[in-house]
Amino acid sequence: MVNRQIFSAGKLGDKSDVLTHAARLFREKGFEKTSLKEIAEACSMLPGSLHYRYKTKEALLVELMRWGVDLVSSEVESAYESSDDPAEQLRLCINAHLRALLVDSDAVYVLLFEWRALRPEARKDVIDLRDQYESLWSRIIENTVENGVTRKNIDHRLLRLFGLGALNWVATWFDPNGDHSLDAIGDFIWQIAIDGVVNKGTQT
Repeated sequence: MVNRQIFSAGKLGDKSDVLTHAARLFREKGFEKTSLKEIAEACSMLPGSLHYRYKTKEALLVELMRWGVDLVSSEVESAYESSDDPAEQLRLCINAHLRALLVDSDAVYVLLFEWRALRPEARKDVIDLRDQYESLWSRIIENTVENGVTRKNIDHRLLRLFGLGALNWVATWFDPNGDHSLDAIGDFIWQIAIDGVVNKGTQT
């Protein structure tokens, strides 16, 4: 699991410092209500220095979203590689996605909920990045099919879209001080998958 503190100010240099503070502000205030000046102040930078690196706030947002895709992809791939059992791989990947979204970095949250703030040309680049991540999940689901875990009569594209939508929506209501831990929520979603689309003989 990636530790959020790894990405704290100064740990990976100025670039990660800027992206970390920008992600936090975009998540707390929204992209439209956050200014480059505020981001510069949070990073203890002069506004001109930040503007030299990112000509527009949109350019910073795109860079942040690239970082978010890299982070969540790395988390899910690591989870996938940590087991040889296709059913367990699916469970681990569900929990890895939730951790990346809600624990490890604000960047993944911003990626999911602020991409509509981009202009069409920049939006296309981010959609391409999102599609690359979704293709990773397509491979994960295909692996469960090939190994007889997931029933073949299920629409696997619809399963991917529905599944990722359900996981992402957790970010809108999850309370870290609530009755259910993030892993418990992930395992509950996994249980729904077992009941709905997994071959009964492959339950773990």
